[in-house]
Amino acid sequence: MSKKDQLSDIHNLGKSYIIYKSKKGFDLYTNFSKKIILNNNNIDSFLKKKHKRISGNTNLYIGFFGYEILNNLIGVKIPKQKSIKFPKGIFYKPEKKISLSNNLNYENKDEHKNSTFKININKNSYTKIFKKFKKKIKSGETYQIKICTKYKTKSKIDPLSFFSKLSKTNLAPEAFMIRDKNYSIISCSPENLLIKKGLNIFTKPIAGTVKKTKSLNKIKALKYFRKNIKETKEHNMIVDMERNDLSRICKPGSVKLSKQKTVEEYKDLFHYVSLIKGKLKKNVKNIDIIKAMMPGGSVIGCPKISTLNLLNKQEKENRNIYTGSFGYIKFNGDMRFNIIIRSILNFKNISEISVASGVVVDSNAQHEFNENYIKAKALIDLFK
Repeated sequence: MSKKDQLSDIHNLGKSYIIYKSKKGFDLYTNFSKKIILNNNNIDSFLKKKHKRISGNTNLYIGFFGYEILNNLIGVKIPKQKSIKFPKGIFYKPEKKISLSNNLNYENKDEHKNSTFKININKNSYTKIFKKFKKKIKSGETYQIKICTKYKTKSKIDPLSFFSKLSKTNLAPEAFMIRDKNYSIISCSPENLLIKKGLNIFTKPIAGTVKKTKSLNKIKALKYFRKNIKETKEHNMIVDMERNDLSRICKPGSVKLSKQKTVEEYKDLFHYVSLIKGKLKKNVKNIDIIKAMMPGGSVIGCPKISTLNLLNKQEKENRNIYTGSFGYIKFNGDMRFNIIIRSILNFKNISEISVASGVVVDSNAQHEFNENYIKAKALIDLFK
């Protein structure tokens, strides 16, 4: 049986599985022997648990941390919010791994779709929040802050069909999907938060977005970012914050910019990207790394803690997976985690897409509101 047929079989049999972007294609994980639903009481023991260092490509836990539990982990409290009671985080222990090509090529022609999305914050509401945060920036409480908006629709979807289409139209380096019995996640996340290999650690912050047009290529996009004061300030602040996060857990002098201010191309937009690397201190544990790096600063703002508190007081709905992290922790201690953005969470037959854009002192409310839609568009298009 071919690998494509194996994937179709696993999917059609209703089995739970995960697909994660790899260098050559995708890795499929299934036959889960454990499923750990995280909460504030068990997250510490889960992250501190020691495993025998046995060789093998399934000796890992793979899954996600939601936004709320990452706040709780670093002592940031979230006021009571509207919630759909989705788990705060879930990790799985797979017993089977299959390597797949980039061409998933799966389609469900009977799939039900609904393209009518409702936004939780309209332009007027967004502008009021924007003005409030502008005052906070001017008073020095934050320097940059990300306003989250949600697009929602009632829908029953086939996650593999959606993910297959997404992999053709908007293939992203941190793309993943989860299909479980009662929920699914489809993501074309472009942003890696951390890769840990031994004592080496890397992070790739993205800060800066411009809409693609027929006349705008990568070279012109780079010129645009370099000349745009707002985008440059936003990028520099996030890079400095990520360097600071790494410096808390890395050897002095080891944190360096490996690639600075390059452009990456996606279906509807260009992103401004840098790569930072460091060498971990020998006594640093994985829980220390996660506390230092999560939630990812590029999707929150800076300084991180005060900005999180401002966001959490303002936002009336739970973010669920949005700006949490998906990835794996190997039994030898190595890790890879992304930032969960550009994602669809389907739970209780409701699909939600969350997006955010950055507010700095030079920001324009209309521009940032429109940028949110640009970021959501590739996912909304799947429902058409």
